[in-house]
Amino acid sequence: MAQLQRLTIQASQLQQNQVLLTPQQKHYLLRVLRLQDGDEFISMDGMGKWWLTRLTADTAQILQPLTPKTELPLSITLMLALPKGNAFDDVVRYSTELGVSSILPVLSDRTLLNPSPQRLERWRRIAAEAAEQSERAFVPTILEPVVFNAALSEYINYQCYICQARGSYPHLINIINLPLKSIKEIVVAIGPEGGWTETEIATAILAKFQPVSLGDRILRAATAPIVALSLIAAACERVSLHPQVLD
Repeated sequence: MAQLQRLTIQASQLQQNQVLLTPQQKHYLLRVLRLQDGDEFISMDGMGKWWLTRLTADTAQILQPLTPKTELPLSITLMLALPKGNAFDDVVRYSTELGVSSILPVLSDRTLLNPSPQRLERWRRIAAEAAEQSERAFVPTILEPVVFNAALSEYINYQCYICQARGSYPHLINIINLPLKSIKEIVVAIGPEGGWTETEIATAILAKFQPVSLGDRILRAATAPIVALSLIAAACERVSLHPQVLD
């Protein structure tokens, strides 16, 4: 099925084994993707369900349900202090490809950006497009921005890490491998340009966030989340392929 195009739909569009396409979706399928009547594509609701679907003149016919196997075995929340400019667009796109479950923009002491509702909707569209491209079963949730200190208390039952560029902290790759088989939910917090303040690190530690390093180099605010998520995804998939490695 890898060669088939994918389209994210709303649950309300499903009626009696048919997908009621919006004008924008018809344009995308017919004009952008150049599909024709009778061509097949994959409909996905962004919440874990896929269907093999055939395009018809006025609608799309569901042929059969599909079972995607593209999700990581745990839930990852990326808590990211908003970077400057449009860098968050790329973070949303690449994080979705790497398997993140939700993204929480946070306002830290050094955050310069306070996003508008229009920008939030843009990030959600980017996440949906990236989920289609990367064959994700789920579209990550892009949460409303919150103040960093307020966000810390929301993840008491998660395994939480806060990435810090400076300081003698263990590398994330060494920490993540140890308890991975028992972890179901992870939060990774990444700071803004200039990093977290000492007060923010201390507050995060009190909230049971473990400080970790991503290496000896200083990474850009838009690069660090991709490195962290890549390490976690690789560790998950290593265990999935070779479950004996952590026995």
